[in-house]
Amino acid sequence: MKKPTPRRTVPQRKKVTRKLSAPRRTAERSIKLKKILVPIDFSDHSKKALRYALPFARQFSASLEVMYVVEPTIYPSDFGFGQVGFPDVEKELQEKATQELLALIDEHGSNDVRAVPVVSTGIPFVEITTYAQTEGIDLIIIATHGRSGVEHILFGSTAEKIIRKAPCPVLVVRAEEHDFIDDRA
Repeated sequence: MKKPTPRRTVPQRKKVTRKLSAPRRTAERSIKLKKILVPIDFSDHSKKALRYALPFARQFSASLEVMYVVEPTIYPSDFGFGQVGFPDVEKELQEKATQELLALIDEHGSNDVRAVPVVSTGIPFVEITTYAQTEGIDLIIIATHGRSGVEHILFGSTAEKIIRKAPCPVLVVRAEEHDFIDDRA
C-alpha cells in the first residue's frame, strides 16, 4: 500500500502596515515643477502626452515647452562629394513645424497654461535631452508608440533613449493604457 504524500500548507501572510516616520529635522517636502517639456511628433500618441501635460502644468503653475525636432535632410550624392544636405528644405520644415506647434497649442491648450513652441534640428533624443539640460526642465512627459519586436529593433525607441539620458524625471505615456485624465473639464 502506497503512503499518501503529506500536503504542504502555505503559511498565511499577514498584511503588515507601517507608518513611515518623518525624518527628524526636515521640513515638509513638496514637488515643484516650473518647466515641463513635451516632445511632439504630431502623432496621436504624442498628442496624448500633451493631454497629460496640461493638467500637470495647471496644478503646478508650470510652463509647457512643446518641442518638435526636425531630423536633418541628407541625401546621398552621385558625384563623389559625399552626402549633401539641403538647408532650404530644413528651414521650410522648421517654419512649418512652428506653425503646426502653434496650432496644436491653440487646439489643446488653454489660457491658464503658458505654452512655448520649440523647434530644433538634429537627432531627436539628443536634441530633447540637451534642451532639457540647458533649459533646466523639471519634467519630460513623452509618449511611446508601443512598438515591439522587429519594428523596435529597426526603428529603436526615442522614448527609451530619452529615459536613459534625461537630466530630469520622465513620465512615459503609453499608447494603450488605463487613462487617469478626466477630459470633461
